[in-house]
Amino acid sequence: MEGAIAPATVVALAARYGDSIAEEDIATRYSTPDFKAFIEAYKWVTSYLRAPADYALVAAQLARYLLSQNVVYAEVTLSVGVMLLRKQDVAANFRAIREATAPFEQPSRERQGLRLQWIFDTVRQFGPAAAWDVARVAAEIKRDTSLGQMLVAYGIGGDELSVPATEFREVFNYAAENGLHRVAHAGEIGGPESVAQAVGLLGAERIGHGIAAIRDPQVIALLAERSIPLEICPTSNVRTGALARQLGATHATVGQHPLPALLRTGVPIAVSSDDPAMFDTDLNREYAVLAQIGLSTPEIVSIAEAGFTAAFLPSDEKAVLLKYFREKAAALGLL
Repeated sequence: MEGAIAPATVVALAARYGDSIAEEDIATRYSTPDFKAFIEAYKWVTSYLRAPADYALVAAQLARYLLSQNVVYAEVTLSVGVMLLRKQDVAANFRAIREATAPFEQPSRERQGLRLQWIFDTVRQFGPAAAWDVARVAAEIKRDTSLGQMLVAYGIGGDELSVPATEFREVFNYAAENGLHRVAHAGEIGGPESVAQAVGLLGAERIGHGIAAIRDPQVIALLAERSIPLEICPTSNVRTGALARQLGATHATVGQHPLPALLRTGVPIAVSSDDPAMFDTDLNREYAVLAQIGLSTPEIVSIAEAGFTAAFLPSDEKAVLLKYFREKAAALGLL
């Protein structure tokens, strides 16, 4: 959610705390040349999220954005590790988010309606003790009858090279024992072994990015055999330098992305916009990229469907969403 804060919203947040910032200056900060610079920009923008009202403002903007992209269901990552680092009340923030997004989640006759569920994310470079803090808060909120039903997963992001996956094995087990699905960023700037460890050690059911898998047939086989989806964000991979890193190059273009090759190995692929405001993209543009890099219409449709099949929803609820999607796709002549 934090990476979806549009420049105009940053201006409003900053004004609340006495800072005057021009939108063009925010665009400059968002124009990050590599992963390290992205982390710094992320730290800066989240510094203006200080109270539940700030999270409510950002959450409402996110809901509007998702509706504008024709999204009917989303599992959104929330940087709870950052909240705790800043000594914030996670439950109060989450309640404010829920209240802010509720008005946007009403179905209408014309559309299926927007539904949001949430992933509580820890920051890898903060270490295992901080990861435990996030997991305990997540477990407590999961038991809350008013909030717990919206919380579906526990995840880890940040710098995957900073702390070994083995350090987080027990906390991921704890999350699973408390009714949370498990997700992990891996194989973005790390190698294919990072993906294998996320699956084998952390029990990750989905992998954020995972593009390094293309470098190891055994990791590809593992993902395909276990049907572990990769959440791939092509524009982000170019903007952070992650793609260039995986290619062993100084620079890379989206045309060099391994997404088509990964898809054709049988690995489940879903496409995402990652941090859309920070990377100057949106979900529709990411789908346009799929056509640019050589995917056929049936392949693109299969990726859209994977967004539903990979969701942390009961099978009957997935079936309803898939039926709705396929009806719309057929009406457009895509099926």
